[in-house]
Amino acid sequence: MEEKEVLVKAEGLSKKFCKDLKTSLWYGVQDLFTNLGGNNKERLLRDHEFWAVKDINFELRRGECLGLIGHNGAGKSTLLKVLNGLIKPDAGKVTIKGRVGALIELGAGFNPILSGRENIYNNGAVLGFSRQEIHEKLEEIIQFAELQEFIDMPVQNYSSGMKVRLGFAVAAQMKPDVLLIDEVLAVGDLGFVLKCFKTIDQILPNTAIIFVSHSMPMVSRICNQIILMEKGNSKYQGKDVATAIDMYYTRFADSISNILFSDGSIEFSEVKILNSLKVFEEIPQINWGQDLQLYFRFNLQKSIGIPEFSVIIVDKEERPVARFLSNSSISEIRIENNSIQFIITHFKIQLSKGIYKINLTVRGGDNKEPLLRLNNILCFQVLHNEDVWEPFLLDAQFENNNIKPIIRE
Repeated sequence: MEEKEVLVKAEGLSKKFCKDLKTSLWYGVQDLFTNLGGNNKERLLRDHEFWAVKDINFELRRGECLGLIGHNGAGKSTLLKVLNGLIKPDAGKVTIKGRVGALIELGAGFNPILSGRENIYNNGAVLGFSRQEIHEKLEEIIQFAELQEFIDMPVQNYSSGMKVRLGFAVAAQMKPDVLLIDEVLAVGDLGFVLKCFKTIDQILPNTAIIFVSHSMPMVSRICNQIILMEKGNSKYQGKDVATAIDMYYTRFADSISNILFSDGSIEFSEVKILNSLKVFEEIPQINWGQDLQLYFRFNLQKSIGIPEFSVIIVDKEERPVARFLSNSSISEIRIENNSIQFIITHFKIQLSKGIYKINLTVRGGDNKEPLLRLNNILCFQVLHNEDVWEPFLLDAQFENNNIKPIIRE
């Protein structure tokens, strides 16, 4: 099978900024007169300067989607602006073939005093389309953006969601060769986001897409290449999207207790997994389908009896996905030497592969008033050979269709 043409090629791209405005202006004057402001890769950092993007290299072909991930300040948006020509690199070069559509910043490229309709013509012209080509696509763009009623209203009066809808409609419906998308899709409502991804699926075979997002499910949904950035550098680069996403989440995988509330009557002491297979980077691991045994210990500061313990499992997107049944009066929990210890066992865990955290709420008294609330008291990882983004991977058995179904009365 013949490889498709390379549409985007980045070679040693680097961009530096200065943390201090006055110093930055002075360096600008120096560079102007000493001719050091050019594309000189060997130039060293000066005082107060830092690399926002450092030595990034990649090739992107037609039909490929590159995900740029990393935490705030990693350099993702700066790299996207360099690729789009909005800012000039200090080193390296970028080569892009064909028409480029960009959805980088909310409202970027729009003239606020012009109407949505006039901005469509302006943006289409910037992309290199003739007025006739834009006119032929106009109704399709307006319908996709769901702005029929407001298309002749000045863009400055649009909500953030309306601006995103118009920006994506222009960028995608004109079917550019290269499409650059920043985090702006996070502003849109769920229905529109789903429509955007359907459109991306349709145009991807003939387009090269670079997608920046903090939403890992979105990244895994459309990207077949990935770059994990950290402090301007490429920490991981390749086609194994799942590995990069796991590395992205590892930063959150600390077991430092986060006390949200405490009335002082009970003190959290210890939690651990008793049956973990091994520990990787301080994260205990268990296999999918294995029993999960959690050990807890608390110290009582006051005489409060045995409180109610609620243990919640939170996924890597900080969403609660499951909760264990709380203890009851018949649970085998005792108080010894002002200490409470117990083990919770969950049989055959079927959480999908990934990293999870434990949150805890302790309540006491007849009214079950909160005594203690903790977040992130333990982090653990479920191992499986299949990557899925649904929270549960449920066990199932496939059988011959001649077998009669089980009907319970």
